[in-house]
Amino acid sequence: MAVETLAENLVSRLEALTARHGELESQMSQPEIASDAARLTELAKERGRLDKLVSIYREYKQAHTQLEEAQQITGSEQPDPDLLQLALEELPGLEAKVADVVERVKNSLVCNDDLDVDSCIVEIRAGTGGGEAALFVRDLYQMYSRYAESQSWKMEVIDLSPTDLGGLREIIFSLTGRGAYNRLAYEGGGHRVQRVPVTEAQGRIHTSAATVAVLPEPEKVQIDIKSDEVREEVSRSSGPGGQNVNKVSSAVKLIHLATGITVSMQDEKSQHKNRAKAWRILRSRVFDHYESIRRAERDSTRRNMIGSGDRSQRIRTYNFPQNRVTDHRINLDLYYLDRIIAGELDALLDALQAYDRQQRLENL
Repeated sequence: MAVETLAENLVSRLEALTARHGELESQMSQPEIASDAARLTELAKERGRLDKLVSIYREYKQAHTQLEEAQQITGSEQPDPDLLQLALEELPGLEAKVADVVERVKNSLVCNDDLDVDSCIVEIRAGTGGGEAALFVRDLYQMYSRYAESQSWKMEVIDLSPTDLGGLREIIFSLTGRGAYNRLAYEGGGHRVQRVPVTEAQGRIHTSAATVAVLPEPEKVQIDIKSDEVREEVSRSSGPGGQNVNKVSSAVKLIHLATGITVSMQDEKSQHKNRAKAWRILRSRVFDHYESIRRAERDSTRRNMIGSGDRSQRIRTYNFPQNRVTDHRINLDLYYLDRIIAGELDALLDALQAYDRQQRLENL
């Protein structure tokens, strides 16, 4: 029986990661690092991401060595009868163990690419469709908030822009909880809705759109943006909010000089609160910018990857007359839109994750 073993390129990669794991352990034992809490936390997180992978790889090497020894005994011309009998008894179990560990190593390699971030910032904006698009933004926000509640994630609204009809031109909110970012990372892109608007007297179906961005919210140790790398502008807020908002310079605009990424915040009456919110969003957008470049380089040889988060890409259609949701990236139709819009996203997210993992496995 031919047993699949790890290809040479994967072994080389795993050896490099094992060496890196050893370097991290060595660095963490150094007094100057042990006394630096931020640096120690950063190294501990990186080591933690490698722990499982390195452990499984060591298990693979041990099982592979045992299998080779058994195969050498069974393949020798004049084997010791007792050793031959023992090797023949052990061979099926060793072959099964190696095959199992190979799959576990591959899955761990795939998971090792995932960001270790348990907080994300979700931005939803109305696209074409006027007032109906704003109502669709509200519906998407409620869908994600209900799903977040079912996952026991913490949600915080950072900024929103309501309309007179009860819709939202834009909403930015954060979700914090185990797996929040990796679970929703595939939601970035263009979402389209087909339904009869509440303002439509003739009963005609309209198509509207919204864009969703899901940005990892890193901890400060994961991205360090210096104050001299950002230009800050303050001004008086515009729009409703009372005399204080219009008389005091509370609106804050941050511009990241290296990338040109800009964040404006005027939701709060306090300049301090607006600045804190703007910095949260700026860190996420800058982190996502550089992470997207890294992903593009990593995925350049892969086919049909679905986690790009490109807002110009139409990823999903919500057809209310047919009670159907279609995810165009994996050609999946689910005929219970009413439950999905109520927050039952698990089947959809499971299918997206399974497809993405399978693509990654095929390209290892």
